[in-house]
Amino acid sequence: MSCNACVVGNLQFEIKVDGERNLFIYPKVVRHMERNGNLLRADGDTLVAKEAGMRDFLDFCHDHMESENVFFRLDGEDWRPLANAEEILDSQWIDEVILNELVTCHAQPILDAEGEIYAYEMLARFYREDGSMIYPGEIFGAARKRDRLYALDRICRMAAVRAATFTDKKVFINFIPTSIYSPEFCLKSTTMLADRLGVNPDRLVFEVVETENVEDTDHLKRILAFYKEKGFRYALDDVGEGYSTLELLSDLQPHYMKLDMKYVQGVATDTQKQQTASAFLAEARRLGSVPLAEGIELEEDFKWLKEKGYQLFQGYLFGKPAPIGV
Repeated sequence: MSCNACVVGNLQFEIKVDGERNLFIYPKVVRHMERNGNLLRADGDTLVAKEAGMRDFLDFCHDHMESENVFFRLDGEDWRPLANAEEILDSQWIDEVILNELVTCHAQPILDAEGEIYAYEMLARFYREDGSMIYPGEIFGAARKRDRLYALDRICRMAAVRAATFTDKKVFINFIPTSIYSPEFCLKSTTMLADRLGVNPDRLVFEVVETENVEDTDHLKRILAFYKEKGFRYALDDVGEGYSTLELLSDLQPHYMKLDMKYVQGVATDTQKQQTASAFLAEARRLGSVPLAEGIELEEDFKWLKEKGYQLFQGYLFGKPAPIGV
């Protein structure tokens, strides 16, 4: 199975022109791209061009064509205004990060009620070749623009599995469900790496990122069923009062449920947050899931949650993410 997102290479831009002036100039554009080796194919009012020729085309289009009547798309997506191609070209640097796997893991401790380290969450940190850090929001935004989300998510998962060899504790590994096309194909490399490194599947907890934003719940169920079949555990992140339905939680049967930090921070003095935290705890108990409160910064919030019956705790109060395996 292959797709543009799985293999990092130059993108192919499908371009469509409209309008009398653009259609008059269009044959000249086709011939120019063909001469320069940037044309892959042309048919009617559309052509497919290599990424290498796109900046030159953008400059020409802005100078001589009606750019508002020129559109592009990648991999058969919806047509977009040509102006949007600029940000995709500007995000090309992410390919270097992925190809060279310029990612490392920082580990943040997760404690039990006795204050002992129960697990670590592995958080990806990215670097350019010159050593400067790239913030996660910047890099995942670039990955979405260039349709590299799968490739980026994959190197993060692989780095986290390798980092698991530096501890004997459980390891929480984030993953983005929408980046996975088919679990039996896309997750095979992750399971093979864990097996090769001798990491017991029971120690790896795959954590669904942005749980509330999951739209295709059947797809998520297939992913989690695959993990469960292989002996791994899984967790739902950022669960709170806005989470879709109790029925969905019952269907997913998560091993761990993480209470969204917005309900954790200040819970000791906020009655509304206390109601959400208590309802969350009751649901976790009903499902047999381990309740985990994340984002704890104050001792009083920790004490309140612990007294109510929360089992696991994570936050700056106990430790910030720090490099592991160095």
